[in-house]
Amino acid sequence: MMPDDIACAKDTRDLLIECCVEFIHLLASEANEICEKETKKTIAAEHVIAALKALGFEGYLPEVEVVLQDHKTQQKVKDKDKKSGRLENSGKTEEELLLEQTRLFAEAKERHQTQQH
Repeated sequence: MMPDDIACAKDTRDLLIECCVEFIHLLASEANEICEKETKKTIAAEHVIAALKALGFEGYLPEVEVVLQDHKTQQKVKDKDKKSGRLENSGKTEEELLLEQTRLFAEAKERHQTQQH
């Protein structure tokens, strides 16, 4: 995990790893407290950013915000691809899809009416 241009003894590497783990625990704990104050159940990226600020690590914010924006952009593209991919991969034309949708709505309406009688 160490960059190629950094050489250090095994005990130094282990100490660095312990520091990284401790930093992650500290950050996660602070983010969790912020999350709980907002009565949320899941830690969001905004909670982690607030935790960095609260702990005095503002220097990390520009890089973290760039990564977060990249992630959001990738997620939007991924979600869009999923939605459009389902229709495109169905092998049906738009007309066939509309006919199927109409048929499914009619069947659902008929079931609903049957259940009411």
